[in-house]
Amino acid sequence: MEKYSEPCLLEFPKITDPRGNLSFAEGGRILPFEIQRVYWTYDVPSWRERHGRALRTCAEVIIATSGQCVVTVDFGDGRDKSFTLNKSNVGLYLPPMTWRTITDFVTGTTCLTIASKLYDEADYISNYQQFQSSLDDELR
Repeated sequence: MEKYSEPCLLEFPKITDPRGNLSFAEGGRILPFEIQRVYWTYDVPSWRERHGRALRTCAEVIIATSGQCVVTVDFGDGRDKSFTLNKSNVGLYLPPMTWRTITDFVTGTTCLTIASKLYDEADYISNYQQFQSSLDDELR
């Protein structure tokens, strides 16, 4: 597997900067991209899923900063894999065109998401059938 071509867990050192500066992770040192956007995902009831979607051109890393959740990745070819996030020094790297859902939030869970691109509504695919069609188009 080529480095960063599929979803994988990345290890982060403890963030010691009191301002939460994440620049240590950029430029290939940990992340394969420059940080363009950072946002929070908060807990939802544990029986509901959150953020079933893919991004066309944006890569992301999801880090559970408190609590625990499960991120299930669908490769679009019948394979899927689940990752349990519960340590703030481990992040799940998601390359572009990776369908993911977040489930099984423990009460009080927050996740930090680091993205390679600024928010662009046109980059989001929130319909699974559209995601599969987009994958088929890429393979043609």
